[in-house]
Amino acid sequence: MSCPLTLLPCPQHLELTGGTVSLPEMGRIALRVPHEADLEPAIRRIQAALEQHAGLRWTREDRGAAALTITWDERIPSDQGYRLVVMDGGIEIAASGAPGMFYAAATLAQLLQIHGRALPALVIDDWPDFPVRGVMLDISRDKVPTMDTLYALVDKLAGWKINQFQLYTEHTFAYRDHREVWEHASPMTAEQIRALDAYCRERFVELVPNQNSFGHMHRWFEHERYRFMAETDGPFRAPWGEMLPPFSLSPAVPESLTFLAGLYAELLPNFTSKLFNVGCDETFDLGLGRSQALVQARGKGRVYLDFLLSIYRLVQEHGRTMQFWGDIINQYPDLVPEVPKDAIALEWGYEADHDFEGKARLFAESGVPFYVCPGTSSWSSLSGRTDNCIANIRSAAAHGLDNGARGLLNTDWGDHGHWQPLPVSYLGYAFGAAVSWAYATNTDLDLPLVLDTFAFEDQARIMGRLVYDLGNIYQYPARPGNLLFDIYRVPLKPELRADEGLRARLHEALAAIDAIVAPLDRARMAVPDADLIRREYAHVAQMLRHGAKRALLQMGDGRLSRQDMAAELDAIMHEHRAVWLARNRPGGLDDSTARMERARQLYTSE
Repeated sequence: MSCPLTLLPCPQHLELTGGTVSLPEMGRIALRVPHEADLEPAIRRIQAALEQHAGLRWTREDRGAAALTITWDERIPSDQGYRLVVMDGGIEIAASGAPGMFYAAATLAQLLQIHGRALPALVIDDWPDFPVRGVMLDISRDKVPTMDTLYALVDKLAGWKINQFQLYTEHTFAYRDHREVWEHASPMTAEQIRALDAYCRERFVELVPNQNSFGHMHRWFEHERYRFMAETDGPFRAPWGEMLPPFSLSPAVPESLTFLAGLYAELLPNFTSKLFNVGCDETFDLGLGRSQALVQARGKGRVYLDFLLSIYRLVQEHGRTMQFWGDIINQYPDLVPEVPKDAIALEWGYEADHDFEGKARLFAESGVPFYVCPGTSSWSSLSGRTDNCIANIRSAAAHGLDNGARGLLNTDWGDHGHWQPLPVSYLGYAFGAAVSWAYATNTDLDLPLVLDTFAFEDQARIMGRLVYDLGNIYQYPARPGNLLFDIYRVPLKPELRADEGLRARLHEALAAIDAIVAPLDRARMAVPDADLIRREYAHVAQMLRHGAKRALLQMGDGRLSRQDMAAELDAIMHEHRAVWLARNRPGGLDDSTARMERARQLYTSE
């Protein structure tokens, strides 16, 4: 189902009734609602859009006929739904809840952005498919955004009708008694969380606390004080063959729960949300160390579930609803029905072919509330993976709807140094926001046009296509994963070094990168950070080029010298630091850049 206008998201029902409506110079906003204070965020958004895009200053002063009438209508079934009518007599908005009023304001703001004072006559009836539409941003893989970056991102997401936001946390909250864990990470402080929470609330976004509580605790175990709680005393082999450091809290150590209780007591009071994401994913080392006897006696699934239930009880003590990643428990289908029915499983998977259908059905048939959790596909990629991102999010939304998911939480990770700049994730944010609001009208969204209009405000219509196409460069060197990123971490396999087909595809990738970014300087973005976005994408393109040349060097291309490649990577590292600090805190930057410094060793070793 196509959308007759460019909007993000496209509404459930939009009818163009013919002609245009010229908005008057002097307009009155009339409120017919029981509690005017609830509508302040919506009214502020409308007034700002009127002034910015139409040069109009409408007020609520009692003079003349109303140009905009806002009405409380309890017949609208969802408090997030609304009706928006543009007609000769003016604009009418009706909703049964403050969120719906805000979302009507967001749609009207987009119409004003595109059409100015001459709006198309129309009727919109709109409501969300998923009650919860979220974004989770990783702030533990080195990169912690500045507060200004977070505020700007929340503004953008709220305008796209996202209503839940999470900051994925392993070690990047400033716990009072655990300074050694976060002191070099530029963490979020309690005061900053409270400020962000208030900022989100004003935009009808729920800031959900997030603290991984089982796996992914390796940053804590780097310090002697915490190692006795680790499952293993030393490195272990992950399922894919990589050696990992001590990784998970051990269920066999009673102090593990005492430790978590202390974290929760300090973290949770800073949030007004009654939800809490405790993580508990990827417990790869469970049963390999201190809990080995427990696992042998009771089974790994049972030991996992028992520890999860202990965490659940801690969360209950704080009057919160527990969210947890579902990747471990869904390996034990017989145990899934034992998950408390007032907990929320987060069913995640990030490839286009992830089995959202089967996994969602498992939780649904077991009576366990759940979200579907796809991803932006931006991490471990430099420029994203456009086609994978779209297919992954589309599948999550479709199968989530079919199986009664309560929400869609779109995840944005930072694995291996968080090298991708924030705008690389805009494509995934936009598509996730669209299909989680109204799947049928947004599944075939014109993403380049939508990005040009609402992410980059590019009048030249360059950035949307550039971002979309550069996000598909990963497909050129056809192999699993993403060679142009992976090559920085892992040497080219011997069997690939003589692959003439790969050599040709790498040269094709180089030519494609140059062609895609050639019009970058001609973009006419009206967003405040336009110059930074250009710089970020020029940097991304240079990293992609270097990745392709790095592979060709290992294939024996005599036109490339190690000395020149080392100098080029030095320049990349210098620029990486500069663009990082434009949006993010300094903590974690050295760790991120150290991965590039390790990659540089290829050019200096014999």
